Amino acid sequence: MADRLGHNQTAVMFTMLVLGKAVTNTDLKAYGLTLDGADRRALNDRELVETDTQRRPYVHSLTKAGLDWCREEFAAGEPPRPAPRSTFAPALYVILSGLDQYLRRQRLSITDVFGVEVDITPEEIERRVRSAYAKLVDAGDWAGLAELRPMLGGVDRAAVDEVLKDLSRRRVIDLAPESNRKALTAADHEAAVKVGGEDNHLISIGAS
Repeated sequence: MADRLGHNQTAVMFTMLVLGKAVTNTDLKAYGLTLDGADRRALNDRELVETDTQRRPYVHSLTKAGLDWCREEFAAGEPPRPAPRSTFAPALYVILSGLDQYLRRQRLSITDVFGVEVDITPEEIERRVRSAYAKLVDAGDWAGLAELRPMLGGVDRAAVDEVLKDLSRRRVIDLAPESNRKALTAADHEAAVKVGGEDNHLISIGAS
């Protein structure tokens, strides 16, 4: 189980997870939270949160270690001590525990649910691409990138494109343009990856 944090720290971590982006205290105050002083320094020291102190207001970002902490905390089953006065916190942890069990059964990452902006390796992007593709079609069939991209979580668009191009060069996947140009939607155009000067809208992955 993850080392437990204080109530405010835990609430901030979960809020950042759900928001899926870098936040300031101005953003957190909308949820009745702040991250400053000893709480901020503790999360920085444990490398769960990175804080850009060169900007005002400070900008806080959840790290990969912070993301992993959240996933472990889901399985805790009960709030950290001291016991909260509200009955909502214990109920929340029952829900989080159920969500954790579901993710484990489905072999899903926490980022399959929450679009968190963290550094993700090319190997993890490939795993997500394969997982999303398998949910859309059978091996060898064509799937639209417009349907696949939203299933990848909060991954940088350029990083996904680089992985797709690399997999295509190595013939691990096939990319192709939609032959019926009239059938293309705005989402199809937006999701396309350009290879050799041509927009590709479809992806196919053969059986492993």
